[in-house]
Amino acid sequence: RKLNLICYIFKTWEQRKFSDFTWNAGKRNKNDLDLEPYAITNEHGFIPQSEAHDDFGYMKDTDRKAYNIVMPNSFAYNPARINVGSIGYYEGTENVIVSSLYEVFQTADYVDDRFLWHWFKSEEFPRWIERLQEGSVRLYFYYDKLCECHMLIPSVSEQQKIAKALDELDNLITLHQRKCDDTKKLKKFMLQKMFPKNGEKNPEIRFAGFTDDWEQRKLLDCLTQPISDGPHETPDLVDEGIPFISVDAIVDNKIDFDRKRGYITEEYDLECRKKYSPQRDDVYLVKSGSTVGKVAIVETDERFNIWSPLAAMRANKEVLLPKYLYYYLQLDDIQDEVSAKSKGGTQPNLSMRILEKFIVRLPDVEEQKKISDSLSDIDNLITLHQRKCDELKEVKKYMLQNMFPGK
Repeated sequence: RKLNLICYIFKTWEQRKFSDFTWNAGKRNKNDLDLEPYAITNEHGFIPQSEAHDDFGYMKDTDRKAYNIVMPNSFAYNPARINVGSIGYYEGTENVIVSSLYEVFQTADYVDDRFLWHWFKSEEFPRWIERLQEGSVRLYFYYDKLCECHMLIPSVSEQQKIAKALDELDNLITLHQRKCDDTKKLKKFMLQKMFPKNGEKNPEIRFAGFTDDWEQRKLLDCLTQPISDGPHETPDLVDEGIPFISVDAIVDNKIDFDRKRGYITEEYDLECRKKYSPQRDDVYLVKSGSTVGKVAIVETDERFNIWSPLAAMRANKEVLLPKYLYYYLQLDDIQDEVSAKSKGGTQPNLSMRILEKFIVRLPDVEEQKKISDSLSDIDNLITLHQRKCDELKEVKKYMLQNMFPGK
């Protein structure tokens, strides 16, 4: 019944050309009015020009008489970058100005601007851009091309309901993204406060019942074996077998096995294991390449192996908990040390023998566990909000695909 209702609604929508319900609303600032200059970014739409830093947005030294005036409730976009989402909607109350490079337009009363905004973010609009843009070296999509686009439009009341539903999704996405960002800030703050600064013996924030000074040890003295890595030669990957990962699998301080390089054979894996055999709780640090310093911890018993850009550390749990080491390596001063001691030609590279000499500031194991558990709880909150945010984005993607029928 729901499908039939949707089909019925879609059949009542009217097809309109943009030339029917939009008009070019950009007017030159011929009188040199003292209006605030704005720019348009892919992510945030309209923003003050002073905050924009792209070639088509920053206009500090341009003659403002050449700017276009933008009135409230206007759309504007960059015809050279509309294919990457450079469009905005101005909701302010005062006129502003934008670069003359931008196309500015307004809409008729029977089109809800929020409904149209979401249509621009659906998969329909990019198809029109791909079909109609013109140029050789750089492609452009000017207003005259926009006027050739078609879209199906329901009644204003239905437009408003659709726009409201999508706006509410956007608000939920923003809410969870903000919570995620705030929790990341909390984690950064706790990392700064729960570990002593260089040269100090106690952190600023400490759990009750712990008063002993922290000690310092070389990293190698806290491991059960020297730091190791995987093979240095490029492996022959196969269609199935043992998962093989490298630096691109380390995302947000976790191992994402979906981003593995591929698979290696049983025979090759056994050869690799003569050098290093992955185990749960091993801690990895990216020791070479553009992402040097990224950290992860093994949280699986499943079989896999690693390539040489990853340095593998196995903590001696009597003196150093793996999760504590995992968080310790994320400290700003440790990351700075990794960057400073990464040497090489075109790519940074940190020697494992140098990494073994890094100093670890640590309390007793019981206090390490409390610190690690506390930071793990924060990480779980980050993951929760990020997962919810991603789920809502998928819901929105589905809604955009199914709420806007094609031509």
